[in-house]
Amino acid sequence: MLGDRGFRLRLPPSWSQKARSAILHALSLARVALIATTDRVAASVRLEQEVALLREELRIKDARMERVPPRHRPHYPAVERLAILELRAARGWSAAQTAGRFFVT
Repeated sequence: MLGDRGFRLRLPPSWSQKARSAILHALSLARVALIATTDRVAASVRLEQEVALLREELRIKDARMERVPPRHRPHYPAVERLAILELRAARGWSAAQTAGRFFVT
């Protein structure tokens, strides 16, 4: 029997024990590969959902920040300013793009 689903594989009785063993091993490897693939697909779907939720969260925060006049927006502390500059370099943004992303004038 394979697994716990009650599936019974019937191989021709004329096959040698080595041939039977080889087939069972090949099927076992295929099963492991299938399980690994479905796990990766499920993880990918979860990641896509997480990205979608984070984008919605940013959209809501950005919409609120846009409603605050520039002179009333909080200032970024030095550590966050450095992080913004690192992001700018990593993303290849211009000064205008960076300012737009972080609502600074």
